[in-house]
Amino acid sequence: MREFIVENLTSAETISFAVIVLNNLVAMAAAFFVMLAYKVTYSGTAYSRKFNISLGAITIITTMIMSVISNNIALSLGMVGALSIIRFRTAVKDVRDAAFIFWAIAAGIGCGVSQYLLIGVGSVFLLLFLLLTKNVVSSGKQLMVVQGRPEAQNQIEAVVSGHFDGKAHLNVKNLSAASCELVYSIREGDLAKANEKNMIDIAQRLMKLEGVERVNLVEQQDDISR
Repeated sequence: MREFIVENLTSAETISFAVIVLNNLVAMAAAFFVMLAYKVTYSGTAYSRKFNISLGAITIITTMIMSVISNNIALSLGMVGALSIIRFRTAVKDVRDAAFIFWAIAAGIGCGVSQYLLIGVGSVFLLLFLLLTKNVVSSGKQLMVVQGRPEAQNQIEAVVSGHFDGKAHLNVKNLSAASCELVYSIREGDLAKANEKNMIDIAQRLMKLEGVERVNLVEQQDDISR
């Protein structure tokens, strides 16, 4: 009985060269598909090419791991133990990025066990889901801070209101005898459309006003990372 258990734990079927090549070719195709989906569905100003390339690499690496452990129980248990002591300290800047990491891992697992149809159909449906829900997720916001002299306040408010058709929300208004500061929140989509419609950037337009000293645009993050 003991010999039977040891034999089943340590035995491993040799994977043919053709299957290895096919698994990795499909994994590479799946990797490019995940990378394309990330680029197409990403919304924000902090798009990272390095992270996108890492998604493709994760897919191929996971395929190699699954090819090694799929036919050997002992290696599977050893791999679980080895991976459990690895600590990844890289912070994920967006919750949606975690979904793409799991997608890349799932694609690699499927390619490693030659489940091509499952990965292909699942990836297509996942891409359709992300495209359909892309507009549901609110886009990021920009904070526009305008500083200048008090006499320029009315002009600033009029220009901002006209530039964005009233879609810019005034969050903070600070006035003193020597200066004024106005803080607006604007959706990234509205900011881009307004600049294109008026054929001038809002910052450049405001800086042309007499009394305006500084215009700052800052990305506003809805999620707080710790």
